[in-house]
Amino acid sequence: MLTYALRRLLYSVPVVLVASFLLFWAVRVTFDPLAKLRSIPDPTVIARETARLGLDRPVPVQYWLWLKAFASGDWGVSTRTGGAVRDLILPSLGTTLQLVFWGALFAGLVALAVGVYSAVRQYSAGDFALTGLSYLGVAMPPFWLGLILIQLLAAWPQQQFGLNDPPLYFVGLHSPGGGGIGDYARHLVLPVLTLTVGLVASWSRYTRTTMLETLASDYVRTARAKGVPRRQVILGHALRTALGPFVTVAAVDAGILFGGLVVTEQVFAIQGMGRLFLDSLLSGDVFVLVPWMLVIAVAVIGFNLLADISYALLDPRVRLR
Repeated sequence: MLTYALRRLLYSVPVVLVASFLLFWAVRVTFDPLAKLRSIPDPTVIARETARLGLDRPVPVQYWLWLKAFASGDWGVSTRTGGAVRDLILPSLGTTLQLVFWGALFAGLVALAVGVYSAVRQYSAGDFALTGLSYLGVAMPPFWLGLILIQLLAAWPQQQFGLNDPPLYFVGLHSPGGGGIGDYARHLVLPVLTLTVGLVASWSRYTRTTMLETLASDYVRTARAKGVPRRQVILGHALRTALGPFVTVAAVDAGILFGGLVVTEQVFAIQGMGRLFLDSLLSGDVFVLVPWMLVIAVAVIGFNLLADISYALLDPRVRLR
């Protein structure tokens, strides 16, 4: 398995290089890195910055110079804040990682329970009810759900009972430390719940479909014919096989979520990767956009590799070569 992982990592290197070059080229063509300087008619300053950044060279040369600096830890300076890009991306990545981890963890547990129940009790009243709720969850936009949760679980209790300290916070996301674990959880509940609802809605439907296919397979019918207890057939045979495709979908979605929580982070005023991308895009901060995209590409590739390895560990029929 270690050989397979190393081989996949080596295969991923050219993919990352090609993707990062295309992203670098697209950003360079779309945005002018010296847009703010051009508002001040000083040809000397513009010429000096053009030479310093290598903007007078061909795009492949610019990319190579940027890639060498990025690999050495110099990610550039943000034109929006004036701070180091690395100091902007890494804290934002850590914040988004917290949201993705807790959201995917709770969504995975709930989705598996709901999907297994719906498959085992197919066409029952509970199955129809859970199916309807899942469609409702898919249909609810994250920004609308986030605002509703803020009103119902944070603002309304504070107003109704005259609380100076609301039961749940809805501004920012704090790491455990200053306010303790309780304070951290109070900041985390609402954005994680918003993220979890959408994931459960889609993952539970996928789990149900996979479980139904597994329960109808030959080896499950054989296990039942041999008198294996029903609980063991469902949890020990069918669920283990169904976990492989589920983990694959969950891992791929988690990788995509690293750059796709723009709405959730905006609603809850969380300084994560999604909000950083939106702020940088609106201000044309090319020195943040390119490293941001490269970090997200690496995250997606890493989660895809994790999905492949997990699939092989969970399904004995799959062999890594």
